[in-house]
This record gives sequence, structure tokens and C-alpha cells, in this order.
Amino acid sequence: MTSFVKALRLVCVSLLALCVQVSHAADAPPKGNLLIAGGAVRSDNGEVWTRLVELAGGKGARIAVMPSAAGNPLRSGTNLVATLNKYGASAFAVPVGVRFKDRDYTKDAEDPALAKAIREAGGVYFAGGDQGLITKALVRPDGSRTAVLQAIWDVYQNGGVIGGSSAGAAIMSATMYYEARTVLGTLSVGVNDGQELAPGLGFVGKDLFVDQHLLARGRFARMLPAMLKKGYKQGLGIDENTAVIINGKREVEVIGYQGALLLDLAQATTNGSEKDFNLSNARISYLDRGDRYNLLTREYTPSADKKDGKLDPANPYLDEQVYSADMLGHNTVLVMMEKLINNSRNEAIGIATAAPGDPRQDLGFEFKLTREAGSIGYESATSDAYTILNLRMDVRPLKITQPWYR
Repeated sequence: MTSFVKALRLVCVSLLALCVQVSHAADAPPKGNLLIAGGAVRSDNGEVWTRLVELAGGKGARIAVMPSAAGNPLRSGTNLVATLNKYGASAFAVPVGVRFKDRDYTKDAEDPALAKAIREAGGVYFAGGDQGLITKALVRPDGSRTAVLQAIWDVYQNGGVIGGSSAGAAIMSATMYYEARTVLGTLSVGVNDGQELAPGLGFVGKDLFVDQHLLARGRFARMLPAMLKKGYKQGLGIDENTAVIINGKREVEVIGYQGALLLDLAQATTNGSEKDFNLSNARISYLDRGDRYNLLTREYTPSADKKDGKLDPANPYLDEQVYSADMLGHNTVLVMMEKLINNSRNEAIGIATAAPGDPRQDLGFEFKLTREAGSIGYESATSDAYTILNLRMDVRPLKITQPWYR
């Protein structure tokens, strides 16, 4: 891609984002709920699917399935309709998508009959896949909403539920990842509008950044440059087979298999004299299944099994060093947080180094987690599960010496 084309693309995406912000500035506060899943939601995860149906109106609720992101939207839509109907819904697929064969998505997105069917539903659910295909199908080139997208917003503003998994979670933010590198590659090179970042549909508002596949893929680290770039102070990263429900009072409830990471950059700083990515005094928390958290008041309510499980920092269970050479590995950050919160040591160190294909083979990062006076932990009475609140996180670049055999 030539530098001129890249520059033109950047201008177009920036103008699109501006048009979206201006045209939607007068929206009334939504009365509905969001159900945001981190991806890979299994069909037997009854807690997630049942809650979606309940929020849409209960047994027999009409739920519009949007398979626009899927590689095979016809098959994806059919399967999701069957899954939702198994849990009591009366779901139907909406054939609006770039990859639907023998259809014109630009016409389908303006179809008044499809818009009417969606508007009369109690909920809408976005399938996973490529989030760029969702916005391409539902947002006009000038940044305004198609008739179908406006109908989806009407469902949300009138008290219905908007749900989505993976790509369907990414579009919940006003900003979403679009053409992202690896996690470490993103930290190494940075993010730019029109390349790694693009406008999402913004259901969750402008004050919260959402990402998915968090613990399974170590994506908590890629949230940081995006949040700094766009000025987000709070970020919510949801793990696979797990969902969060966010209501109009900005109360978060975690359901499903595991949990979600909450990043808080309200007091975070960066060292401008250091050219590579760095961050000081961020806060990282882990909300487990059943937990509740208010994004406005920052008040936490433990799940029933943790109600009496607040950890006593004066009587830690562990006394061991917490270290990992694979900070971005599967579930690594959560394991380190769990070990640190119930430890006589107050620091944990994790290292991330470049993988083959990453743009900066000479660059790695150190992640330091610190348990401070305001760090709080809760332990479940029924399972080996924790909630961890307000660990400090600092990130600094490391220069990596290449092995002699390369």
C-alpha cells in the first residue's frame, strides 16, 4: 500500500469517526442492557444464553441475530437462531452482511421491512468473526446509520438488550481494534486511526473501551496503547465463554465461565522522553463470575460465594516470588494476580519478548504488578477462584540482545 493511499485511508476513517460523533450526539440515554461476551461462547453455556433471552423479554422473546461478521453468515445465523431457540427465544436471522451470497448489503441495510422486524424485537445479537464487516454493512459511507442500524439502536434505547460475542463485542465500543498486529507487536509499534483502530458502533458509550478473548490470548496488554491513544480511562476485557452485562446505571455483572479484567488509567502516566511504550501507575483488577462493579462509583459487590471471603493481607497464604517469562501467555496475568494478592511479597514481574514475525525483535517489555494498601482480594468459599482489585501495574521497555545463532 502506497504512502498516499495510507494517508487517504487515515483521513477517511478520521472523518467517518467525526461524522458518527456529531450525528449521534443527541441520542437519549439507552434504557436497555448490553450483554458483551468475550468470544467462543459454547452452546451449552446456559447461563449466558438464558440471561440474553431473559433480558430480551423472557420465553418467546424475539431476538434478531446479526451474522454480518461471520465468514459464512448463512450458517452462523442459522446456528445461532437454533441455539437461542433452544433456550426459549423466538429468534430470527437478519440477512444483512457483506458476505451473503447473491444479496446487496447496501440495499438490505436500508430495507424498511427488516428494520421494522428488528425494531419490534426485544433483543439483537451480533455473531463473531470480523468486526470490520459489521461496520461496513451497517454504517453508511458518510458515517450515518443505515435504517437497520437505527432500528438496532431503537431496541436498545427502548429497553431491549444488545448482545454480541468476539467481533460482536468489539463493536460495542466507540473505538475498536480493526487490523491489529500481535499483542507485543501492537505494544512495539503503536496504534493509529484507520489502521489498527477504527470507529465501532458505540453502544457502551464513549467512556469505556472493550476488548475480547482477553485472558486466553493475553490481550490485556494491547488495550493499553489503544486506551492511551483515544483517552480512555477505563477498559473492560472479557474472557472467552464469559460475558458481562452492563445496565443503564453502568453496573457490570459478570456471568459465564470465567471473568473480566478491568483496567483503570485515571492516574496513569507515561515517560515522554522514552520513545518506546511505557506506562506507570495503572490499575488492574479481575472481576470473577458473579461479581458486580459500578463503573461510575467504582463500588464492588462480591459474588455470593465471596461475600465473607475478603483476604487478610496480614495473614497471606503464600510466601514466594511471582515471576513469568511469558506474561502474554494463556491466563498468565490472572495466575500472577492470584498469587500476588495472597502473598507476603508485594511485587510480581512478568516479561514479554518478541515472537517470530513481530516487527521489533530487539524489544521486549517488563510488566510489574504491585500489591499496595488499596489492593483487595476475595476468595471463593466453594471453588479455587479469586477477585482481585486495584493492583498497580507498570510497564517498561526492555532491550533484547539477539541470540548469536540468528
